[in-house]
Amino acid sequence: MDYRNELITWSSKFACGIKLIDEQHKGLVSLVNDMFNHVSGNEKEEQEYFCKVIKEAVKYIKIHFATEEKIMLAAKFKGYAEHKRKHDTFVFTVIESINSYEFGCECGKRLSLLTFTKFLKDWILTHIALMDKQYFDYLRKIASRKSNGRLSVTRSDVVVR
Repeated sequence: MDYRNELITWSSKFACGIKLIDEQHKGLVSLVNDMFNHVSGNEKEEQEYFCKVIKEAVKYIKIHFATEEKIMLAAKFKGYAEHKRKHDTFVFTVIESINSYEFGCECGKRLSLLTFTKFLKDWILTHIALMDKQYFDYLRKIASRKSNGRLSVTRSDVVVR
């Protein structure tokens, strides 16, 4: 998609070197930028867009988290439990936000698409920069170097010694 504005610009500093994870992170960045570009100030348009995109967004996030968690478990990453808790808390917060957006809270205030998009941006950038970096660094430490110079995590790299 050709963006009018990017709320997040993908940078190699977000990359972990695992192609699948990097592609999923790029997809999340693209999703946030798409949401940002649908902030029009027209509440009806924004709500129609939100209802169309949010189920797919939640599904995408759950798939991404499951992918990361599977890699962490396979690599015996000691920070797995804390990381999974952060993922679960995020999903819960997003579901609460969706309910607030769709139905408004008891005080009658409704979460705006802009507020929700900025929340996603902040969480994604913080999570990649802080939480994900921990397991990226761990994987780099335990990885073996292939003959072509690339790092790879093999079964022998994760065997408890």
